[in-house]
Amino acid sequence: MLSRKGIIPEEYVLTRLAEDVPDHARYRARERRARFVGKNGACNVAHKNIREQGRFLQDVFTTLVDLKWPHTLLIFTMSFLCSWLLFGMVWWLIAFAHGDLDHGTRLQRSPATEVPDSFVPCVTSIHSFTSAFLFSIEVQVTIGFGGRMVTEECPAAILVLIVQNIVGLVINAIMLGCIFMKTSQAHRRAETLIFSKHAVIALRDGKLCFMLRVGDLRKSMIISATIRMQVVKKTSSLEGEVVPLNQIDIQMENPVGGNSIFLVSPLIIYHVIDKNSPLYDISPTNLHHHEDLEIIVILEGVVETTGITTQARTSYLADEILWGQRFVPIVAEEDGRYSVDYSKFGNTVKVPTPSCTARQLEEDKSIMDSVPFSPRSTIRKRSVKLKPKFTISDEPS
Repeated sequence: MLSRKGIIPEEYVLTRLAEDVPDHARYRARERRARFVGKNGACNVAHKNIREQGRFLQDVFTTLVDLKWPHTLLIFTMSFLCSWLLFGMVWWLIAFAHGDLDHGTRLQRSPATEVPDSFVPCVTSIHSFTSAFLFSIEVQVTIGFGGRMVTEECPAAILVLIVQNIVGLVINAIMLGCIFMKTSQAHRRAETLIFSKHAVIALRDGKLCFMLRVGDLRKSMIISATIRMQVVKKTSSLEGEVVPLNQIDIQMENPVGGNSIFLVSPLIIYHVIDKNSPLYDISPTNLHHHEDLEIIVILEGVVETTGITTQARTSYLADEILWGQRFVPIVAEEDGRYSVDYSKFGNTVKVPTPSCTARQLEEDKSIMDSVPFSPRSTIRKRSVKLKPKFTISDEPS
């Protein structure tokens, strides 16, 4: 009553009512089944207690590519800074051992006209560690300002010059290759390969079929595209062994035949539920979030523009499978070419479908007689009204 009169907010009243419920009367609903593969294709697997961490260092390049961008950029910057500092210290030691630093200090304190200059340094114009560090940057980046140069006085300086150039080229190759691979990773192309949010089960040619829709938003094609499906569920063997994530392949059909698809326009991929299917005993009562069932869809192919193999993944839990529905058509012929309306990509419509398993439908053929099919004459065809491009009028007399 107080909330109706506006004295106490309704949200506060509802909260207090919930708090007044005794603990023994509360119950916790069963949580939804954890996904093995997310809708965006990410695998929901956490690797823990890996003792042999050194294996990752044996493949340094792949480890660098797999790192996150902040870590990669930090390693990119520190690799150059550390190499410049290291060789800057080497150049300073060479100048110090040869006496270049003392001679340079003597020249700065005494006029050039009073001291006869017959001393040849290993590297000219190096007076401190700062100048040695600047020379190290000039050597590795091949800037060459002209103020500092290596002379033929010290063979060790020439050897260090060669070594630093080789090390600089190796660091450039690794770091630039790592940046290139991170920017052109295959999963970037997979962002434009889309799947329908829900899958459906309906009749097709008198058989129950599991169907989903897949499409490509780009004009550049996926060459040699293949698609496959797996059912992931918890199973147990006759000996009592429990397999928490048993992967069972699903034989599928598509308009092209086999696992290869020609993905120019969105396609409906379907799997016929027969006696060899893991969905043979699935009925509408099993399609809820408590059911231990997940169907993984994997699309693979070669990107036409880059030649890199890409893979797009998604999954459907039991409550994401719609029984007795099918996808609406989204491809129409307009102005001499086919157009795709992606606003209806995941839209479905209800169709007459028996509420029984594929096993029951196969054993009892009389179930099909009770399904009210709509006649084909009721399907609407799209009509396009063409405007005349010219008009005919009578000439004035």
